[in-house]
Amino acid sequence: MEDAINADGILVGFSDKAQRLRLERANRHGLVAGATGTGKTVTLQVIAQSLSDAGVPVFAADVKGDLSGISQPGAPNQAMQDRAKDMGLALAPAAPPVIFWDLFGQKGHPIRATVSEMGPLLVSRLLELNDVQEGVLNIAFRVADSEGLLLLDLKDLQAALRHIAEQSKIYSLQYGNISDATVGTIQRKLLTLENQGGANLFGEPALDLNDLMRVDASGKGYVNVLAADTLIQSPQLYATFLLWLISELFERLPEVGDPPKPKLVFFFDEAHLLFRDAPKALLDKIEQVVRLIRSKGVGVYFVTQNPADIPDTVLGQLGNRVQHALRAYTPAEQKGLRAAAESFRVNPAFDTADAIQALGVGEALVSLLDAKAAPTVTERAKIRPPASRLGPALPAERAATMAASPLKGVYDTPVDRESAFERLQARTAPPPAGPAQAAPTAAPAPAPAPQPRAAPAPKPGPSMFDAISKNAIHFLGSRDGQRIVRGILGGLLR
Repeated sequence: MEDAINADGILVGFSDKAQRLRLERANRHGLVAGATGTGKTVTLQVIAQSLSDAGVPVFAADVKGDLSGISQPGAPNQAMQDRAKDMGLALAPAAPPVIFWDLFGQKGHPIRATVSEMGPLLVSRLLELNDVQEGVLNIAFRVADSEGLLLLDLKDLQAALRHIAEQSKIYSLQYGNISDATVGTIQRKLLTLENQGGANLFGEPALDLNDLMRVDASGKGYVNVLAADTLIQSPQLYATFLLWLISELFERLPEVGDPPKPKLVFFFDEAHLLFRDAPKALLDKIEQVVRLIRSKGVGVYFVTQNPADIPDTVLGQLGNRVQHALRAYTPAEQKGLRAAAESFRVNPAFDTADAIQALGVGEALVSLLDAKAAPTVTERAKIRPPASRLGPALPAERAATMAASPLKGVYDTPVDRESAFERLQARTAPPPAGPAQAAPTAAPAPAPAPQPRAAPAPKPGPSMFDAISKNAIHFLGSRDGQRIVRGILGGLLR
């Protein structure tokens, strides 16, 4: 019987030989592409569960709701059993350990970030601001930094915008023009974001990245499944959140080079949303993150319908590729097909473009990195059947998984501590009323006789501690200091 995991890696499928994803090359990123209904989700599920079995945690967005079945042992049908038999596999139903997440807190643990962690660049993209509006938003972040105002949730950001609008004459002299109309536009876009459920993203307790990299008592990596069937209806929110998450991993994790296996593998479904309408500066930063995050032990796998959805500068970083069938009826589809075919290493036994169109459901062209990190010759392969369930988990099954979660109760209750909203509200509150009638005062005591004044003691010079403290405070107030204090994306992508 063929082992699903051995020294050559995890079994993805079979051509005339086993097609394996090597664990020491799994952080070199990858691509799973193909038209709707050709088997992308099954491939994602097979790779995710195999990585978990090998002790590698996984994060994946469940866009259609059917990936949740990975939390339950499978019930293989006859076709799956026949395919497993042809591959020499023992198909034993099993499920990896799973943690469910949900931005809206309904189908999993709430997952949050603070406004400061998100930073002005990503908040601007989330709100689709123009250059002038983004400039005013940057002023709000800068003022909050300089005045010690924590920006944790959207009401904090609204309060900061009101504050700079009310004090616009002062701040305009220092940072540039702040018009009421521009502030009002940003506030309206924040209101739209709230109506779309975006307020659920911001607040505390914020996500601890270590909770995405857990293994269970048996050494299996947890599969973190983000419920995204509702989130995907706000594509800008979906893409911005996942970009923030990748960037946080890039910023926070230490360098590890090429480890024997990844610390985390991240699947980005509907990847075209990440690049749609993104400005060049942001695309450059995405390319930088994808290129460098592998040295942090993180593999990023983009799941999309066509490789043409991904810029060439990013596509060139994706060494492990699984291409399901594409249909090419229109000129645009034919162009995408040619782009997909040209991205694979040539196999002289067949024409790649013709093979992509002829693939059946559950079949794919596979090219994975070998021991020398070179792409293998492209092979036409059948993807092996998963051991977990194909299709969604039932609500009762999801609830049972959440009840057994190691993070039960950690993120479920929001925390609203004192931040910019409360601090600014306290500044504008009227002073407490004085007593109705002043208490009678006693007659003044006679003044004491004047005494000769002693010479003032000499004032001590600043100590080394005072000098260091002063320099530290000056640094934290500087631009570089603010980048460090705020955290990830405000500094990384600015």
